[in-house]
Amino acid sequence: KKAFAWCAEHGVDYEFHDYKKSGVDRSRLVAWCKAVGWKSLVNTKGTTWRKLTPEQQAISTQGAAVALMSDNPSLIKPPVVETANGQLLVGFDPNLFASFLK
Repeated sequence: KKAFAWCAEHGVDYEFHDYKKSGVDRSRLVAWCKAVGWKSLVNTKGTTWRKLTPEQQAISTQGAAVALMSDNPSLIKPPVVETANGQLLVGFDPNLFASFLK
């Protein structure tokens, strides 16, 4: 919601994809992991994470993280923004958004 408001306030056009409802392609998850690392993408503060078993939470590889995020898209830290010039932003930080999206 904060990212939507920031984009509206700053006149930034965007295309929204709800990966929690529509899912995300495995190949895109792999590309995101290569760009920012899987630890940056996994939301360990959300309720979905807390509902996982300790065994599921013991992620140690990119492959395991991608599989877990594929099965549970709400584990992906929101928002994930792919900029027009190929940058990837994870999570909302107004200063970071300003540096990449203006």
